[in-house]
Amino acid sequence: MIVCPNCNHREVAGALFCSECGAQLVSMNRLTTQSIGRPSGPLSDATPPPVAPATLAEGIDAVISLYLVESGQLLNLVGRTDFTLGRVAEGQPILPDVDLSPYEAFSLGVSRLHASLKVVNERVIITDLGSSNGTRVNGQKIVPHLDYPLNHGDMIALGKLKIQILIRK
Repeated sequence: MIVCPNCNHREVAGALFCSECGAQLVSMNRLTTQSIGRPSGPLSDATPPPVAPATLAEGIDAVISLYLVESGQLLNLVGRTDFTLGRVAEGQPILPDVDLSPYEAFSLGVSRLHASLKVVNERVIITDLGSSNGTRVNGQKIVPHLDYPLNHGDMIALGKLKIQILIRK
């Protein structure tokens, strides 16, 4: 547990912001990013795959950001008001908007199409899409195919993958 320096509210380890007062709990310079190097060999002439309308970006225009507690990665969701979360597997006909495969999603029990996040009337809603290992909000398992409202700072678990929801209004 960590204690908010502003209001002394106790938060789970890894929280970025205080769920009580909204104060920043983690210095932004402690967050990590991944560098992707240039390929050493010649580039392929293959046509790149089309870019999905939903993108993960580092801009401040994101209404929803996902803070992956274990890796310290911050994923900003931009471009739409609804996103599917899951992992990509070979031969999968329908892909999630947010691929959590790089964050050990398979070993942590994340389903291919695990959950959806939607912005409806300025509220963020999560729905479990019938995942194998379930979805939890603040430690409480949610019923598949029912909508549950989320608040800034809520912790969700897709299987065992822990994510803090950051909502910008």
